[in-house]
Amino acid sequence: MAACTGSGSVDRKPCWLTTKKAAGKYVREARGLMVTQDPREVMTALSLLDSALSLSPRMEMALELKARCLLHLRRFKDVAEMLRDYIPSLKLSGDDAPSGSSSSSSEGSSQPLSRERAGLPHSSSSAESPGFKCFSLRELMRWVMGGIWKNCRKQGRWRYSVLGQACCHLGLLEDAMVLLQTGKRLATAAFRRESICWPDDSFTLTSLHEEAIYGSEPNMPPHLLAEVEFISQLLFRIKLLIRRRTAAVAALDAGLNSEAIRHFAKILDSRHCAPQGFLAECYMHRATAYRSLGRIAESIADCNRTLALQPSGIQALETRAALLEAVRCLPDCLHDLEHLRLLYNTILRSRKLPGQAWKRQYVHYREIPGRICVLSAKIQGLKQRIASGDTGNVDYYALMGLRRGCSRSELERAYRLLSLKHKPDKAVGFIDNCEFADPEDRDSVKDRARMMAMLLYRLIQKGYKNITASICKEEDAEKERQRSMLAKAEDERCSLMKRRSGEGSRGKKVASVSLNPSIHRGVFCRDLATVHTLLSQVRISRPVQAKSAAIGC
Repeated sequence: MAACTGSGSVDRKPCWLTTKKAAGKYVREARGLMVTQDPREVMTALSLLDSALSLSPRMEMALELKARCLLHLRRFKDVAEMLRDYIPSLKLSGDDAPSGSSSSSSEGSSQPLSRERAGLPHSSSSAESPGFKCFSLRELMRWVMGGIWKNCRKQGRWRYSVLGQACCHLGLLEDAMVLLQTGKRLATAAFRRESICWPDDSFTLTSLHEEAIYGSEPNMPPHLLAEVEFISQLLFRIKLLIRRRTAAVAALDAGLNSEAIRHFAKILDSRHCAPQGFLAECYMHRATAYRSLGRIAESIADCNRTLALQPSGIQALETRAALLEAVRCLPDCLHDLEHLRLLYNTILRSRKLPGQAWKRQYVHYREIPGRICVLSAKIQGLKQRIASGDTGNVDYYALMGLRRGCSRSELERAYRLLSLKHKPDKAVGFIDNCEFADPEDRDSVKDRARMMAMLLYRLIQKGYKNITASICKEEDAEKERQRSMLAKAEDERCSLMKRRSGEGSRGKKVASVSLNPSIHRGVFCRDLATVHTLLSQVRISRPVQAKSAAIGC
């Protein structure tokens, strides 16, 4: 009898305390603990709310406080799993969803659930009623009254703001924008309806706006007053990121790769942090743009960042394997293809894609068996090429973006840029601009990024040494060729000089006579006939001008 009348403890309840009152007591204690904003107190409040939900699973206030506790503890994945039925992209996805999940429960209930959440009247399938169905006024009245009653309720509006913030941190920006805008629209409509019946002297904007968003529960935590302004700023940030990504993807689809890279750089190199999943998508798109421009090293680096953020990124693995095969780096390409085949086999065994159900995927489940067959054939061909010794034929010129026969200055410039950009210590700097859904993932992402950056940096170092050796051989060959040409020219010049000197010694006297005009004026003889004879012998037919003095002597 004492146990029935005593106050009791939290774990041991009196017999007269009903289940609803016990759950309400847990909720009140949890609300008081949440006001402190201390993580330990919030964890205690979360355990109390779990106890309340075990007693009353559909208690709206307990669900709301639990979702807010998870949001405060940055457990965004738990919030998404808890409210996954309200995510727009997951609700509207059917059999052709990009997630490719083969779960019969999600595929069978996605469309009716989405119609119910959106407040649309249910229509019978064409198989049940292939003909024309008459208009039912009773069904229309039931739908309208149900919608009005649902809108008049103050329960359920918190889902849009809480789930919208969680989706934003998870990288589902389109879903977050839809949820937050829906929450603001419902809050504004509720505020407009309730403000009509309020007298002028009791009109308080802050209290009414808080009540419109969070309900009419008393003693709400004061920190929730700032959530309205926070949601507005979050919406502005989401719209800016979506607008920039849309412009970048449009430029990429139009073939303007340099323009797409410039737009993606605004997102990736911004001072503001962006969600992890959103950054992984942007890095993957930019890797595609770099690949189209022939910048292999930059494309591999972006694939490495994508895989560091999302280790099970199928598209990133396929792109990096194709890039490594293009530069004939066969061992690394084989490693990526085997990793990809392992992922495909895991999907077939578990009958679902890796990650959560709300996570966006770029492969369909029905495509995986065919991909495994193609992948196995390619792996077998690469193994045969490696066994035949085709491993040291790496195209380092394509890797570093150089033309064959480049100069030493071009090589030094390209190597300096690549080594500074892809140095392992600097290659992990992108983590500072990343907002992680789980803070514990930061160290693992950093380790993966440093390891992959080290492999790429070593490949660049090998390329620099290989191309430098080729340039040195070409320079030595060019010097030897120039030296042989100079020696040949010198030999030809010497032979020509010798030939000319020989011909000059034989006709030196004749040349001196023929070229010296004073020989005619120096002749003095009494017998002019003798002079003419001598001149004819040396083939000089010029007349001799004789002076009168000479003739006279």
